[in-house]
Amino acid sequence: MFNSQYKLFTLIISYYFSNTYFCPLVSKIGPKMALEAKFNTQTIENKWYSYWLEQGYFHSEIDERTPYTIVIPPPNVTGVLHMGHMLNNTIQDVLIRRARLQGFNACWVPGTDHASIATEAKVVAKLKSEGIEKTDISREEFIDHAWEWTHKHGGIILEQLKKLGASCDWERTKFTMDDNMSESVIKVFVDLYNKGNIYRGYRMVNWDPEAQTTLSDEEVNYEEKQGNLYYMRYKIKDSTNYVTIATTRPETILGDTAVCINPNDERYHHLRGKEVIVPICERVVPIIEDEYVSMEFGTGCLKVTPAHDENDKILGDKHGLEVIDILNDDGSLNHFGMHYEGKDRFLARKEIIKELESIGAMDKVEQHFNKVGTSERTGAIIEPKLSDQWFLKMKDLAQPALDAVLQKDVHLVPEKFINTYRHWMENVRDWNISRQLWWGQQIPAYFYGEGKDDFVVAETIEQALELAKDRTNNSQLTIHDLTQDPDVVDTWFSSWLWPISVFNGILEPENKEINYYYPTNDLVTAPEILFFWVARMIIAGFEYRGEKPFTNVYLTGIVRDKQRRKMSKSLGNSPDPIELMQKYGADGVRVGMLLSSPAGNDLMFDEDLCKQGSGFVNKIWNAYRLIDGWEVAAKSEPNETAQIAIEWYTNRFQQSLKEINDHYSKYRISDALMATYKLVWDDFCSWLLEMVKPDYGSPIDKGTKAAVIRILEDNLRLLHPFVPFISEEIWQHITTRTPEEALIVSNWPEEKSFDQELIKEFEFASQVVTGIRNLRKEKNLSFKESIDLSVLNAEKAPRRFDAVIGKLGNIGALNYVDKKISGALSFRVKSNEYFIPIEGTVNVEDEINKLKEELKYTEGFLKSVQGKLRNERFVKGAPEKVVAMEKQKEADALAKIETLKASLAGLK
Repeated sequence: MFNSQYKLFTLIISYYFSNTYFCPLVSKIGPKMALEAKFNTQTIENKWYSYWLEQGYFHSEIDERTPYTIVIPPPNVTGVLHMGHMLNNTIQDVLIRRARLQGFNACWVPGTDHASIATEAKVVAKLKSEGIEKTDISREEFIDHAWEWTHKHGGIILEQLKKLGASCDWERTKFTMDDNMSESVIKVFVDLYNKGNIYRGYRMVNWDPEAQTTLSDEEVNYEEKQGNLYYMRYKIKDSTNYVTIATTRPETILGDTAVCINPNDERYHHLRGKEVIVPICERVVPIIEDEYVSMEFGTGCLKVTPAHDENDKILGDKHGLEVIDILNDDGSLNHFGMHYEGKDRFLARKEIIKELESIGAMDKVEQHFNKVGTSERTGAIIEPKLSDQWFLKMKDLAQPALDAVLQKDVHLVPEKFINTYRHWMENVRDWNISRQLWWGQQIPAYFYGEGKDDFVVAETIEQALELAKDRTNNSQLTIHDLTQDPDVVDTWFSSWLWPISVFNGILEPENKEINYYYPTNDLVTAPEILFFWVARMIIAGFEYRGEKPFTNVYLTGIVRDKQRRKMSKSLGNSPDPIELMQKYGADGVRVGMLLSSPAGNDLMFDEDLCKQGSGFVNKIWNAYRLIDGWEVAAKSEPNETAQIAIEWYTNRFQQSLKEINDHYSKYRISDALMATYKLVWDDFCSWLLEMVKPDYGSPIDKGTKAAVIRILEDNLRLLHPFVPFISEEIWQHITTRTPEEALIVSNWPEEKSFDQELIKEFEFASQVVTGIRNLRKEKNLSFKESIDLSVLNAEKAPRRFDAVIGKLGNIGALNYVDKKISGALSFRVKSNEYFIPIEGTVNVEDEINKLKEELKYTEGFLKSVQGKLRNERFVKGAPEKVVAMEKQKEADALAKIETLKASLAGLK
């Protein structure tokens, strides 16, 4: 047996030595500088990140390799790193580093978004602090201030991502307001307009009074809020009677232009053809009839305010009603607000309620829950507002993007989001793409007259002039006769082109880079922008490239605290990522973020996760310190324990590698980490190193150490995507490496067949070792003192790991017997029984008494459990999980009783 195992061992060692990459390593084993006792995160992170940048490992150029491309979801240029960014970019870096190791031409394009609303708000606030109002300066001056602010504060988040270890191709960094990016946006706008997909219309839009701009439907969050339902009396003209109308917004009565009843509502047939007088403003308005009115809501009478409700606007158009807008852009009342002019809408509401009460026009007030739309950007309550805006027709454009997801050409991970995506795409509305801001790409529409249709759309003002001359038959027109639309396009209208425009695929549709890197492979983003961004990128991809922009969309969860609250500054529950990295190291935080973050499910973040991640990093470091500290004997003769240990780990590694690759293929990144974690912590550190380490003060043979180092290198390849800094530090410390031999550009381990039976036999042997250790601990048998071990039912006991059991259990003699041993402690592993003689080491009589006491207690416990399970009312009435737990308690108690009885029998 020894000879066959020795031959196998020498074959393994020969494989390791035959690896040309490994040859210089072996020759360099010898005295080196001692490693620090603790992994110095700050120093090592700075050292290796600088080295990676200097060597250009992150940069990609077109070559013969297959590309693997990720485009970063561009964070707001105004932003700083938060926990959501940490999770998202850690996952992206894991994917890109693994792809790099797999031999792909890995390209991760970084960049930032100009974030029109957020950035403009920051600049306006800065100017106000300097005593300057936006309205006091020209558009050009404001844009100069915005660029100044962007250059000073923008890009902070990208520098912070470097601390995390993000291996982006920084030479490719893009900004959505870069010249070529803006030119791409304008070109697409003009193209879609010329195709008839973009139009200008007077529509009811979502108005953000704080940002003073329109928002798309997707930028409005609807929240269930408790408010009031106000019942107001409208006097019937030429009568002493009145009609009562319920509303949630009494301030809008100043814009009422009709009252509507349902023609089928017999309660109000007497009101047909009559008029009412609107309280306060005393406006006389008609009573109209329409089946749109619900006879069940409120009183069944509806006040119609076409300027401030989308459905009222439809009614108004149908019945030819006047439209009276009572609000200014900032949410204050205008001159139609009469004596409330200039007052904020909510203050005006309170005062109008008091006036209605004072004049006897308020009937009653009831509490009422309704959905209130708020701005996704500012949190302000949205006002419906009629305005001339630019819209993009979405229905036809959306169909290829819907088909791509339903037909799995684009994979959403997890798939639970497909139905949500389908619902949105099948019910998509035209996209309001204009914003009343100055920071952004200005809409390329040029007006040449006073009429609403007196405009042309062109990429440049020179092209616009030629179009205007043709349109008007006026060759005397000049550029000075043209006025460009002051609005800018929605920020998402620039970022929907991101996977194409970062490779200049709009301006140069057939350039080499777009044809090589597009479509990209994976997109990692948050579910809340599935429609804002992801769906629209797919739409743009099919419209401008004729194919999908990416193959897989990994949707992360929301990072929440232990109380399941979303992390936010206002709640004070969001830790500073930079401080976390300073405390636990980037590697530790990366592991912590991924330990419990399954795709699409929220991450319950606890700082202890980072502590656990840091502990894992230290475990890896200490394992290498142990290996590095072994002295090497001149002889290379292996021992039996090392032989079988290395053979087992080689197979166990391949088993884990197959599992890890499977997790990656299904985007179960957290599971891939856990499988790697267990392989390194349990199998490598806790088992393999214990099996192969030399006795205290003794050297290790050359072959065993070389094999362990090679195994360690394979581990480092698996670890690198998760913990890039410590893995590179250890890799480079093992031996002198050239830049071409750095871990970051090494190779991912190759899957090979493995011996499943050998792995099972080790699992059995590990249970035996655990049984021995448990008995030693329970009976206070010193681990330093050797003991004998006898095995009953030996024909079923695998023997390949006897040497391992002997070493790890400190066994003096291992015997196989055909009958029970008296005067011995025992334990079971499956059908085999193991005996440890205790004569002279343990007081047998005391031990018997302890076992009897424990047996008595366990039998009593079993009786109580079985009593519950015999109770039909309990079994039928208790939850299924509770009954299952009781049955498990019964099974555990029966097994324990059997073991205790066996131990007693062995001692008698």
